Amino acid sequence: MNFVENGFLRVAACVPSVSPGDVEANTASICEQIAQAAEKGARLVVFPELCVTGYTCADLFHNDALLAQADKALAVIQRQAENCNVVAVVGAPVAVGSALYNCAIVMSYDVVMLAIPKTYIPNYNEFYEKRWFASAPDAALDNKSKQVGPVVSRFGTDFLFGRNMVIECPGVKIGFDICEDLWAPIPPSTYAALAGAQVIVNLSASNDLIGKYAYLRSLIAQQSARAICAYVYAGAGYGESSTDLVFDGKAIIAENGTILAANQRWQSQPQISVADIDIDAIDRDRMHNTTFADCARRNAPDYYLADLYYRKKFDDYEGDNARLLRSVSPLPFVPRDQEHKNERCSEIINIQTAGLARRLDAIRCKSLVVGISGGLDSTLALLVAVKAFDRLGLDRKGIVGITMPGFGTTGRTHSNAVDLMDALGVTSREIPIGPAVELHFADIGHDPQVRDVTYENCQARERTQILMDVANQVNGIVLGTGDLSELALGWATYNGDHMSMYGVNAGVPKTLVRHLVRYFAELPEFASVRSTLLDIVDTPISPELLPADSNGEIAQKTEDLVGPYELHDFFLYYMLRYGFSPRHVFALAQKAFDDLYSDEVVLRWMREFYRRFFQQQFKRSCLPDGPKVGSVCLSPRGDWRMPSDASARLWLSEIDEMIQDL
Repeated sequence: MNFVENGFLRVAACVPSVSPGDVEANTASICEQIAQAAEKGARLVVFPELCVTGYTCADLFHNDALLAQADKALAVIQRQAENCNVVAVVGAPVAVGSALYNCAIVMSYDVVMLAIPKTYIPNYNEFYEKRWFASAPDAALDNKSKQVGPVVSRFGTDFLFGRNMVIECPGVKIGFDICEDLWAPIPPSTYAALAGAQVIVNLSASNDLIGKYAYLRSLIAQQSARAICAYVYAGAGYGESSTDLVFDGKAIIAENGTILAANQRWQSQPQISVADIDIDAIDRDRMHNTTFADCARRNAPDYYLADLYYRKKFDDYEGDNARLLRSVSPLPFVPRDQEHKNERCSEIINIQTAGLARRLDAIRCKSLVVGISGGLDSTLALLVAVKAFDRLGLDRKGIVGITMPGFGTTGRTHSNAVDLMDALGVTSREIPIGPAVELHFADIGHDPQVRDVTYENCQARERTQILMDVANQVNGIVLGTGDLSELALGWATYNGDHMSMYGVNAGVPKTLVRHLVRYFAELPEFASVRSTLLDIVDTPISPELLPADSNGEIAQKTEDLVGPYELHDFFLYYMLRYGFSPRHVFALAQKAFDDLYSDEVVLRWMREFYRRFFQQQFKRSCLPDGPKVGSVCLSPRGDWRMPSDASARLWLSEIDEMIQDL
């Protein structure tokens, strides 16, 4: 297998046991962790700054005995990396000419090691590194002439030495920071990323201070986001000298702004953080983000690409190693913790409210009409309308909520719709559609006992006609209620609920709508409708176009027909946000829904998603205006452009192959 497998690269950030000056013991600890990381399937293994000697050796760094032993240790570590079939990056001092450099040493199957010197040498506060180490020389490796050979250290170990080095392995390029480099205004890793490195490793020995860990996590996350890369950080830990400083042992792996893995600090035992980095996601974001390419064109220096890897093959992952080692949320649109979820809900509601308020203000409109079914989508639209009217200082009576009972309306949804409108103080109207639809059936010669798509869509279009005509009566606009998930699946009647003057929910996926309504229920200003909102949250999702069951309960449940919305929103997110293939999406879904759905169920509904997504594009090509609230949006004007007659064969064939392989 390749170094990168199925788009993922498994990396390990290690914190070994160290003892300043005891190179032999340090080497043994490093070699042991290389073996442990390899057992976990890691293919890139990163260690802390100067871990071969210990970071806190101070004036011992200028002692020949220590440097000679360090060179010998690197040969031992390289053999271990070769035996374990990994790329290992360790920190060690390297003497070149008359100067000593603090280096990241890259080793694998190759005979010649690669030494990347630290660029920024801190010499302030508790740091005193310039006493021992020189900054990386300005002279850069020449990537054009290919004339550069190894620089031989004074103890006989061969190194290819240079600050502007990016390591190229099949499927991935790797760049370097060393500790302080990350804290510089322009870290070397920024240039490495612009030169093509998707993964940055940082060998660090950053001591701990009050508040420093949180700041560092933010710094790592931000650098990975700004450079659209993965960032693997390994920091010195227990065993370093505590004469003046204490080291907590940080092992952090980030990807494009998100921390994928972080160890438990302050441990006296060695630590390893392991995660699978999504190289495909990084590549896609760099391709999609034209600003990154423009910046690379203008600012990327000439980096030396060292072709490191690899004459040896990898075995397929088996057992526990076959499981994706990264956290994958089954609800990618919904933050996991409550604090962030509340922040997300507040932000979305403000976007929706501001968008609607601006539209009403721009057209000098003081009335709007919205159909209220007692379901989630129409409830959210009504709540946003109320906030927009309050913001503009308009009378809520200008909001005309219309409930339109039909053949499938249940007592539960009807009473919730009426109670909600009454409690919010909007104008409430009830216009049953049954008689008009029955007359229409007679006009077009449709047997009402045939409950097909005509039976259902006649009701949807009758409701839309009522809303449009009442809007004319009150000199207002029709507020659309359809959400992002329905638009993706085409789960809307063309020229029915598909149409409005402003689709306030168009950017909100179904899995998030429920949380937004629940968030409204907890707001003090909506305390009067709290119980109604919570009951709406608990009501099964349904268009209520088919008659209720014998108990008067909802018989037509949307998720029984098109599949679970949590699966469809998952497919939608990774297809649009990253442009992943079905196979890549399936690998993520297996991790996210491992305990919820079998592979057969996931693939069944994945096939349905792709089929409907392609088939229903024509509905998205003529959507009403609506506010974008997140990174995934289907507006034909700003976000998603696709031929209405595009073929789904490529995607469906890939899914069918996976189904056959089960």
